[in-house]
Order: sequence, then structure tokens, then C-alpha cells
Amino acid sequence: MRIGIIGLLALLSINSFGQSEADQDWKSKDFNTDGIPGISLDAAYKQFVDGKTGEEIVVAVIDSGVEVDHDDLKDKIWINEDEIPDNGIDDDNNGYVDDVHGWNFIGGPGGDVEFDNLEFTRIYKKLKDRFEGKDKASISSEDKEDFARYLKMSEQFDARLGSAEENLKEFKAIKQVFRMSKKTMKEVLNGDEYTVENLEALPKGDERFEALRGLAIEDLKNDVSKDIDEAIDHFKNQTKYSYNLKLDTREMVGDDYDDLSVTNYGNNHYEGPRARHGTHVAGIIAGVRDNGIGMQGVANNAKIMVLRVVPDGDERDKDVANAIRYAADNGAKIINMSFGKSYSPQKTYVDEAVWYAESKGVLMVHAAGNSSKNNDKSNNFPNSVNEITRERCKTWIEVGANSWKGEMDVPATFTNYGKMSVDVFAPGVDIYSTVPDNGYEELSGTSMAAPVVSGLAALIWSYYPDLTAEDVKNIIINSYADFGKTKVYLPKDSPKKKKTKFKKLSRTGGIVNALNAFRMASDYQKTSAQTGG
Repeated sequence: MRIGIIGLLALLSINSFGQSEADQDWKSKDFNTDGIPGISLDAAYKQFVDGKTGEEIVVAVIDSGVEVDHDDLKDKIWINEDEIPDNGIDDDNNGYVDDVHGWNFIGGPGGDVEFDNLEFTRIYKKLKDRFEGKDKASISSEDKEDFARYLKMSEQFDARLGSAEENLKEFKAIKQVFRMSKKTMKEVLNGDEYTVENLEALPKGDERFEALRGLAIEDLKNDVSKDIDEAIDHFKNQTKYSYNLKLDTREMVGDDYDDLSVTNYGNNHYEGPRARHGTHVAGIIAGVRDNGIGMQGVANNAKIMVLRVVPDGDERDKDVANAIRYAADNGAKIINMSFGKSYSPQKTYVDEAVWYAESKGVLMVHAAGNSSKNNDKSNNFPNSVNEITRERCKTWIEVGANSWKGEMDVPATFTNYGKMSVDVFAPGVDIYSTVPDNGYEELSGTSMAAPVVSGLAALIWSYYPDLTAEDVKNIIINSYADFGKTKVYLPKDSPKKKKTKFKKLSRTGGIVNALNAFRMASDYQKTSAQTGG
């Protein structure tokens, strides 16, 4: 979607870039006492956790990589005790050499994959190789459906690439406007310090001057230039990689992508070249609590197993499936999957891995996506529904994102939703967590909401270790804070917003709640003890 300079400036007038009034740890707050729709985590720790010793729970983070030596994470990284580090030998005979903290399925002898195509592009490329230059008359009856798909995707590809190119041009132009505002204001200040206070103290000028001053102040307050630079990088990467029909990253990995029998490709480069997303997710789950630095992770006894699968672009089904199997085979109790895509050509292979993990008693937590779409009516992969049997995985939780705002703004504007396809919501806006180079940052997305749920699952399991994965799922999705009757805006990043009830956005109409979950887990334990279960 094209945003446009005029549209961006309108957005800036209502402080939409980087503006946040959220408490740094708002996800832990309680709605009844604080008026913030967090998950009542602080209250749960106070009533059920403090002073007790729980068991260690391994959470596999299938993502873009994790900075394993981050000060708030280095003591929370899973260690494969059966593997001797850096000896070049597969000591535990699991098929992976020196996998001390996990595995990187998008790295190999040629290096580590940083960028990749979208799955849409990969599918279109195969169709293009088959049908380019052919007309309808020359197509066999067996190929007519694929040929029609090729023609449709060809139009979509050209439109998508064209949109990315236009957005790139527009954001570059927007950057020049902000540069001009800064340059002009510095000239007017004539050596005085470039601050919001000094800019606001300047005498009133004409319309152009006031517009430039407003942009300069907005940039100083909310670092708009950083957002613009990120947008430029995003659209530049789309044109260079996402829609690049000549790109083949599998040569770097050294794996035959079409040969599903090969599973032990990759390397042990846990961080990879773009670990911001995965490090942020890991911190939400397991960042060290009460150490006087950084942030508060949800689960005090969680250990992070690092599985690198997600590049800048779309993850590949084969890698996702193999990462799920690795997690299930190497002791993970929970798998966090903060990624998704609209196409899944090898979905049955992923389904087999999901059902394998379910059979091993693993809980899987997946982000619903950030397109403001109804997942009941649109594709978001992977998902819990088996392509062949149409059965739902019993140990899968699909998570939407809520904001720190109450009333009409409870759901995040970007979150996907679905009365049948999304189980529950969790905090996912302005979430403060770890990023590479020992840093911290606020990020937003269902990618942040999913690890809140994964962390909660790990916390519950740590203190009630006799529960099954299905028990933990049922506790989480049945102990929600009920916002079902609350009238909210239907998720959509648009000034024209429709109203609905929160209960129509998920199966529960609720936000996960740690305090309620612990109460329910305690009841589960009492019931089990009484029945001898």
C-alpha cells in the first residue's frame, strides 16, 4: 500500500510515529488495579511464585536468531549438556555437530542467509519457469489450472514490485523533507543548541516555516528519522530481495531444498546477521528478572533453545518443519513461532512435524500476524489445522495482540484476528525487550504477543510440572481476562474504523491472565491429587 508524503505528514500531526505513553513493563500490569490490560503478571508472582523454586522449562524460539551473550539472556540460554562445544563431533548423535544452544537451519558453508524471497515469489518463479512465453492454446488440460494461477500471480507480482518501488521513492523524498527541516531550523537557531525547547521558543513564522518547525520538533521527540530509515530499508530490501527472481539463497546453505529426507544441513551460528527480532522475542519470554538492568522476562525458570529459521523474507517450510522436530527431540516443552506467511507449498510436511511435536507433549504458540486481517477468511501459515485430516492440533495456541490502551483501542490496530482461528490475545504493542549489542527497544507485533503467552506457559509449567501440554493450553485459554463485551475498533490502520465486540475477534474474547491461570493450575493440581491422577 502506498502511504504518500501527504499521508505521512497527516499521520505525524497526530504523533503516530514512535509516540508511546506505555509503562515500560505494562504487559505485567493488572487491569482491575492499574487500569492497563496487561496479564496480571506482577500479581501472579506475588501470590503464587515468590519464595518458591520451580523447575527449568526449555522454550524453543524459532526465529531470526538470538544474541546468546546478551547480559539479560546469557544465563537463560539452553545448553545441550550432551554436546562438547567446538570439537567438530556430533557427540550426542542427534545429527547436528556442536549444537550447544540450538541450530541454524539457514546457514551453511557459504555463510548465513540474511535476506530471502517471499514465498509468493518462490512459487511464482517456478510457475514462470514453466509457462513464460506460452499462450492458453498451447497449454494441456492438466496444466490449465496452474497456467491460470501463473497469469494471476504475474499480475500480482508486477503490482507488488511496482508498489515497493513507489514506496521506496516516496520515503526517500520524505527523508529529504525531514533533512530540510533540520537544516533550516539549525540555520535559524544560528548556533544555539538544537533542542525542542529552543525550537519552540523561536518566533512564529509563515506557514512553510511552521510546517518545517513542526517536523523538526516531531523528529526530536519521537526519532521519526529512524522510522523513515527503517521504512527505506524495508522497501529497498523488498525490491532487492523479496521480489528478486534471480535470488537463490539455498546455494549458501548447501542444501537441496526439494529433498525433504535431508535434515542435518545448517550450522550453529545462533545469532546470525539479523537477530533483532529473535533476541527481542527471547527477552520477553526469559529475560532475567529483578537483576537491576534492562527488562523483566515473563518466566523466571525458562531456558531458550535457539533455532534460526527466519530471514528477512519468508521462512521456508522445510526449515520450519525441521526446527519443530529438532525442538521436540531435544527437550523443548514449548515452541514459540513469531512468524507467518500467506503461502505454504509444503504444508503437509510442516503438519507432520506439528503432529510429531504434539505426540511428544510439546506446546506450540504461534503469532496470528500483523495485517489487520480475519484469519478465518485468509491464509496465515503455519497453523493448527492439518491439511489432510482437517483436525486441529490439540497443543497449539494462536495469539492476537492487544495494546496498552483500554476501551475502543484494546486490540492492536495491526493484529490479525478470527473467531475460529485465533484463540486469545496478549500484550503486543510497545513491548520493551532485549535487542542485539546488549540493547533494549520497544517493538510491536503479534510477534511480541506470542512470547508473552509462551513465557506464561513456561511459568505455569515450571511450578506445576505434572501438567500436560494440553492442560497448560486449556488453562491459558480458559483463564483469560474477559473483555468479550467491550466495544472496540475492528483492527485496521485507517482513520475510518468500524466497531465490533472484542469477543468477535477470537475464540475466547479475552486477554491471557497470569493470576487467573495460576488459580486454575492450582485447581488442576488439587483435582488431580483427589482423583489420584
